[in-house]
Amino acid sequence: MWRWIMHWTIKSTAFLPWMLLARTKYHFEDRSKQGRKIAGKAVVVSNHTSVYDFVGHMFCFWMRNLRCVVAEVMYNKNKLFTWLLNSLGTIKVDRYSMDFDFVDKCCRVLDKGGVVEIFPESRIPKKDEGMIRFKPSFVLIALRSNAPIVPVYTQGNYFNKKRNHMVVGTPIDARQLYDDSLSEKENLQLISDYVQEKIRNLRDGIEKG
Repeated sequence: MWRWIMHWTIKSTAFLPWMLLARTKYHFEDRSKQGRKIAGKAVVVSNHTSVYDFVGHMFCFWMRNLRCVVAEVMYNKNKLFTWLLNSLGTIKVDRYSMDFDFVDKCCRVLDKGGVVEIFPESRIPKKDEGMIRFKPSFVLIALRSNAPIVPVYTQGNYFNKKRNHMVVGTPIDARQLYDDSLSEKENLQLISDYVQEKIRNLRDGIEKG
């Protein structure tokens, strides 16, 4: 209940400033298959451009409370920010350890019909670095929970003269891409690369348009 209250408090108080200042326009690969409403469990996967990405996705998928996977460094800023992250139900991941407890936590959220959000680049790319190759843990989570992957391209033009664009792709069933002739590790990377290429295509559609 507390997490629900926090999500809706932020959404209700920040809605107008976000719409006026972030000026985000939402696009859809096929709105008949996936719009801004997510029915049931899902793993939202996006490229990473800014700390504001999570907020942008909160407003994109307005009716759902996204449980975002957040790197350990964000919990070390200050006590107030850590409290805020915990209140929003974020899931902590330590990028420098072999602890995959976050995978189990994500699956528990999804098993209850929730929505998990992951930025598989694991960090914000440096200027002119381009999109970093995705880490495939999100595929493992999708496979274990039988949750569809919702790919999202985020442009990241927040709070400047250029309008920001976000593209929601059609859901991907990781199970349909699984190749039994390959090892699990090979499958995870293969599917991860497929999802990343899908997000690149969503980006290209905006740039060409």
